[in-house]
Amino acid sequence: MSKTRVSIVMGSDSDLEIMREAGKALDEFGIAYEIDVTSAHRSPDRTADFARKAAGRGIQVIIAGAGGAAHLAGVIAAHTTLPVIGVPIPSTSLQGMDSLLATVQMPAGIPVATVAIGKPGATNAGILAAQMIALGDASMGKKLEAHKEKLARGVEEKSKKLREK
Repeated sequence: MSKTRVSIVMGSDSDLEIMREAGKALDEFGIAYEIDVTSAHRSPDRTADFARKAAGRGIQVIIAGAGGAAHLAGVIAAHTTLPVIGVPIPSTSLQGMDSLLATVQMPAGIPVATVAIGKPGATNAGILAAQMIALGDASMGKKLEAHKEKLARGVEEKSKKLREK
């Protein structure tokens, strides 16, 4: 397997079903990743240590999913210069709106790229990580172009089926 380039972390193992979608997207592009649990609140020292050491381990992008207060992506971003993508998890009665706002409302100087709530967001986080990697990897750019073409063909096929009915 190729060198791990992306780290997917989540605040709880209950987030795994959603965060697996990021892994599926990365698999589509042949990007090696690791997946783990760390918490901004329950294991703050572990989280800070993870963030500080990620670049030294060859990680290029971090995808962090969290629900509720959803501070994981921001805490990680505070301890690294790597790009961090936050995935809001719908884990409370607020259906992820609390997570979305907590993830996206970062102070100036600590950016977190924030995607949609839940599985669509996790999928987009994987694709966005591939786009970030493609900035320095032309072969990844070609894979992304093929992905866009596949999406366009899917729309054409659905349109054709609809017109035939």
